[in-house]
Amino acid sequence: MAMNEDLVSVLDAVKSIVPTLRENGVEAEDRRWLPEENLQLLEKAGVFRMAMPKRFGGLDLSLAEQAKVIAEVGRGCPSSAWVTMVWVSSTWTATLYPDKAQEEIFSGDSVRISSAFAPTGTAVPTEGGYILNGSWKFNTGCRGADWNFTAAMIEHPDGTHEEIMAVLPMSDMTITDDWHVSAGTATGSATTHAKDVFVPAHHVTTFEEVMFSATGDRSNTGATGRNYGLLGFVMAECAAVFIGIAQGAYELFHERLPGRGITYTNWTDQKLHPLTQIQVATARNKIDAAESLSARWLEMMQTRADAGEQPTLAEKAIVRGQTAFAAQLAKEAVEILHNASGGSVIQRSVHLQRFHRDIQGFSLHALAQLNANLELQGRVLLDLDPDTDFL
Repeated sequence: MAMNEDLVSVLDAVKSIVPTLRENGVEAEDRRWLPEENLQLLEKAGVFRMAMPKRFGGLDLSLAEQAKVIAEVGRGCPSSAWVTMVWVSSTWTATLYPDKAQEEIFSGDSVRISSAFAPTGTAVPTEGGYILNGSWKFNTGCRGADWNFTAAMIEHPDGTHEEIMAVLPMSDMTITDDWHVSAGTATGSATTHAKDVFVPAHHVTTFEEVMFSATGDRSNTGATGRNYGLLGFVMAECAAVFIGIAQGAYELFHERLPGRGITYTNWTDQKLHPLTQIQVATARNKIDAAESLSARWLEMMQTRADAGEQPTLAEKAIVRGQTAFAAQLAKEAVEILHNASGGSVIQRSVHLQRFHRDIQGFSLHALAQLNANLELQGRVLLDLDPDTDFL
């Protein structure tokens, strides 16, 4: 089947910048944020327009197409891929908001939206909207975002609480420069704050409505082919980051092999050693297995979206388990290649060590936690209730 022309254009552009993204890795870590060159190259390639609806001038690529691009970015720079994943998945999330909000959010040629899903803020109802206060840690991409999603809690007069998701201009928030970490350093995932910020009602929806794509006052509902379940969408794009990083690490390992011997042995060519051959084969198989597994959830989610249906709760739980398992396979592949790279791999100038550190850090994200996700998948495979609303 021929690929979408827009996808081909974006993929070709991203492939051409992979070497630059890699070379900018040390600078990105030193800055603790992506170099402007990375952002401009990704912008020019059309990456930040992938999830924008066509009616606003976007590319409106499918989830599977977006995943291809995100993985390609991951081949070049893990942190660039993680930021891309957050901005693109948040852009898709904005399509769940009322048309009036979308018209404001998508007023430019492209959009960058960061997000923080932990409900560490409060929203107090007021005339025409809400007054938002709070702080949100680990806000990936906030330093370059136009808009920001924040989760907050509303206390109703009867004492009950409800979680909401608000989208507001990043300019209404402040950023604390506190991102000092050992992995994902260039993602700039600093802490953001809102103090007495007014958010209009059409920029707020309940978390439950967003999770189940059940928001109202929007025209893009039904069998549009793009109404995926939120968490499955995010998890699928997360998995694409991991697969891309593993593919990049595999290529980098091969690039370093020519002329490498095994120190303190008689082996003058590492690739002739049977252990290296086994390691490379094992890593390759883990990456290929992750890619093959991803095809299953991408097909299921697209089939549901084309039919105008949400995936079932069981399907959503399975997606959580499968995406986390694929991410684990990718991480294991990188670990094998890193461990086979000798002591010189720890130099910051060697890109492979950064790929290894970043994938280790990303795997600690709550959404990527293997056991928690496999538990959910296992429950539904055993005909049990998923026992969570976070699907």
